[in-house]
Amino acid sequence: MTGKLTLLWATKTRDDEWWSSFVTSPLAILANYGAVDVPWMTPNRITAASFLVALMASIGIVVGGTACFIAAAVLIHISHILDCMDGQMARYSKVTSPVGSYFDRLTDQVQVTLWFGAAGYAAYAQSASVVPVFLAMTGIAFYGLRGYAKYVALEIETARNPNYPGDMVRLKQVEKVAGLGFGLRANWTWFLHEQRKVFAVDEGVFIFMLSAALVFDQLTPMLWIFAASQLFWGTYKSWLRGKNIGENRKRALPK
Repeated sequence: MTGKLTLLWATKTRDDEWWSSFVTSPLAILANYGAVDVPWMTPNRITAASFLVALMASIGIVVGGTACFIAAAVLIHISHILDCMDGQMARYSKVTSPVGSYFDRLTDQVQVTLWFGAAGYAAYAQSASVVPVFLAMTGIAFYGLRGYAKYVALEIETARNPNYPGDMVRLKQVEKVAGLGFGLRANWTWFLHEQRKVFAVDEGVFIFMLSAALVFDQLTPMLWIFAASQLFWGTYKSWLRGKNIGENRKRALPK
């Protein structure tokens, strides 16, 4: 049992997003303890299941009402646990593939659009104000800009230096400092350190933020936070990547 759990824990992404890092990803490891031995459960099927559950959550948000909101909050977490499971299973079973990674990331982007688009509509239905819709659109647009700027920069840098993607992977390698085999103090220090990631306001934060807003029926305040944070991070990340492109032309990457 311990050996299998250790192997599964090793599949956890070392630089997970906030909330994913210490909640949904560990829960995914526990779920995978049984799932990896089920022949018909494949990473791609889990990716598809995650997206279908995310779609059901979006429908629940649109329908509205306390019961549907709470159900949607639960479904959002289930979707994200499944989203963590597919990559872990692929790494554990050594069946990772570029196609699987592509569709996993693609569905991640789409489900964020669905969730917050649905939240904007639900808040509009409650308030009869168009402001929540505008906030949702702003947040979705600038969240998408974060990813778009990243891949445009990657394309430009790779055209200049074909080794650039590999160089970036080596620079971003994260040392394992917690988990199974580490003591209580090391894990507690890691846990406290992870809390800083909340300020990144990325997908891991969305899971917590949106589900909490649904449970407490506070969609409009949540959408203000969503729009403001993505406006800041989308603009800042885009400017920073452009700045780095200029600077990388002047210096060689470390080997």
